[in-house]
Amino acid sequence: MKGRFRGIFPIMITEVIFDIETKKIFDDIDTFNPADLGISIVSVYKRELDANFNEVTGQIYSFWEDDFAQMWPLFSNIDRLIGFNSLNFDVPALAPLAPYDFTKINHFDIMDKIKDALGHRLSLHSVASESLGHTKIDHGLNAVKYWAEHSSKSLVKLKKYCEADVIVTKEVYDFVLKNKYLKYKDKWNTIRQVDLDFSYPKKDTTPQLGLF
Repeated sequence: MKGRFRGIFPIMITEVIFDIETKKIFDDIDTFNPADLGISIVSVYKRELDANFNEVTGQIYSFWEDDFAQMWPLFSNIDRLIGFNSLNFDVPALAPLAPYDFTKINHFDIMDKIKDALGHRLSLHSVASESLGHTKIDHGLNAVKYWAEHSSKSLVKLKKYCEADVIVTKEVYDFVLKNKYLKYKDKWNTIRQVDLDFSYPKKDTTPQLGLF
């Protein structure tokens, strides 16, 4: 972490945007615990931003279950772990598998921030389509089907879908960093706007300790 901070102002901010896909859906199991669904793939976009939130470096990685040992170090020494509905789904699904306390990472759930501002949830599809002009490339149910088929072709589709969800999540997050709002359609099909602030408060700029 040397050289990352000058006084209280961050020189570089390290973030990870991530998404998981599961082997099953809740209809297939007897509980409501995401950990019981099984994880087929995790996609992770790790990047560094400057003090003005401009991306300096960034790379996407994907990991099948057998490759998870290579994935865990990517979550170490980061300022934010960013997802969409991640606190209710992705985090509890991954936490039992992690070689450290996954809940100690500074999680940042975009859906959770939207719910705090609006009083209800919005889907990634809703905010991406209205704010970005494009959205997810496939449906989550198809991700389960791709895993079940387990052919070379279907696994390529699964990886592409998970990585695309990460990129859309990143673009939604960056849109808020720049514009401080998201657009969406309400239940009457009227375009609305929700004001949001994803900037870093001073207390968030202290780098986290390594997890290993």
